[in-house]
Amino acid sequence: ALKMHGGVDKKELTSENVEAVKKGFANLERHIKNMQSYGLPVIVAINQFASDTESEISTLKELTEALGVSVSLTQVFAKGGEGGLDLAEKLSAMLQAKPDFRYLYELNQPLSVKLDKVVTEIYGGSKVNLSPKAKRQMREIEENGWNNLPVCMAKTQYSFSDQANLLAAPEGFEVTVRELIPKIGAGFIVALLGDVMTMPGLPKNPAALKMDVTDDGKISGLF
Repeated sequence: ALKMHGGVDKKELTSENVEAVKKGFANLERHIKNMQSYGLPVIVAINQFASDTESEISTLKELTEALGVSVSLTQVFAKGGEGGLDLAEKLSAMLQAKPDFRYLYELNQPLSVKLDKVVTEIYGGSKVNLSPKAKRQMREIEENGWNNLPVCMAKTQYSFSDQANLLAAPEGFEVTVRELIPKIGAGFIVALLGDVMTMPGLPKNPAALKMDVTDDGKISGLF
């Protein structure tokens, strides 16, 4: 993944490329700093692939440790549970310390502020743009008193931005919030960024289709 963020084509990812690891590390570094911004301790687990070379692994370890972050090489795929013992031991030791956890924003802050904080402080962007539909939905959310809910950002997983081709650790980009969907039962507001697609919450034939109630109130089709 780091080599891909470093500009290597997917077809060439199995070939050694230390420079791409160094370049792509910017992505991991931002993830690390984001976690640290919450006051949480961080450990990086390197999921070793068969094609990963010693030079690539050592380079990644050096870059990570230079940030003062613990590193563990995991080989669970090749060695089973034994390949994850080092990670488990380091993680167990880390959990003994009480973290100084802090939130990115306060729930009583305006929804626009919450969106801006995520985009500018976590993603590295510069501005949040709302579509006309999202602006209307924001007004409705405020009118209904749902403004104190946290936000859940739904976007491409390939980039910190809402554009899948902006790899590594881009800065200064703008994101577009297409829709703001309140999930009142769950207790958060979903912000749809860019052209992201959502997954259906039900199968083609949900269990509700098999449920029925007779005229005398007898219910059938329940689990």
